[in-house]
Amino acid sequence: MQAWLDSLLALLALPQYGLSTLFVAAFVSATLLPVGSEPFLFGLLKLNPEMFWPAIAVATLGNTLGGAVDWWMGYGAHKVADKYSHSKHHVRVLGWLEKLGPKACLLSWLPLVGDPLCAVAGWLKLPFWPCVAYMAIGKFLRYVTMTVALLYVFPS
Repeated sequence: MQAWLDSLLALLALPQYGLSTLFVAAFVSATLLPVGSEPFLFGLLKLNPEMFWPAIAVATLGNTLGGAVDWWMGYGAHKVADKYSHSKHHVRVLGWLEKLGPKACLLSWLPLVGDPLCAVAGWLKLPFWPCVAYMAIGKFLRYVTMTVALLYVFPS
């Protein structure tokens, strides 16, 4: 099993698979699974600095599509959640999100709360495409900021 995993990781590390690997990592990291895509992006850019903007675009696209999946999961979970009563805290947070609307998805880049926020946006049935647009803006800004900071801290 370990040999198979090592060969798979070696295959995915090849430059011709770099962007596709980054896309998958960014997509998976936007789901509720605890995976970060920044190390993949940083590693790819350390090996291929000329791919800065294509890598940022691919990471943003993958992470935004993962956020859209979260939205749909929340939308589907709405029927299940309606069966249960909400605490005062939940009602307050839901009221805040309803007031902000799709703009709340700008915060989808935040660790720990960003991915569930996308799911809650779907649960609240906030408009899908505006939510996706705000997710993309927030995630793009996060990737640019984090990558520039990491490349500044670790230049060579």
